[in-house]
Amino acid sequence: MFVVAVFFEAKREAVSEMRAALIAHAAEARANEPGCQQFDVSQDPIDPASFLLYEVFDSEAAFNAHHELEHYARFASQIEPWVASKRILTYTLIDTTGMV
Repeated sequence: MFVVAVFFEAKREAVSEMRAALIAHAAEARANEPGCQQFDVSQDPIDPASFLLYEVFDSEAAFNAHHELEHYARFASQIEPWVASKRILTYTLIDTTGMV
């Protein structure tokens, strides 16, 4: 499994729009991408402009395919004006013992 952590910092004036767009995008990925096993959206309770996406894909190829889809392109262009910063980290999942 291929794990992706994406850290977004939204512009202060766009926090609610960003939050809604991230939630909708995650739902779209979970519903329509067979290679997407998990796609969680979290918001920092102290700094509401900070978001974390935790994504699990079958493979790096499935993650790369995610970026080629129409709904991803729509999402990326939608949030572009709202993003102050973005950081992507990738990992290989080696243990799922703690998963519910």
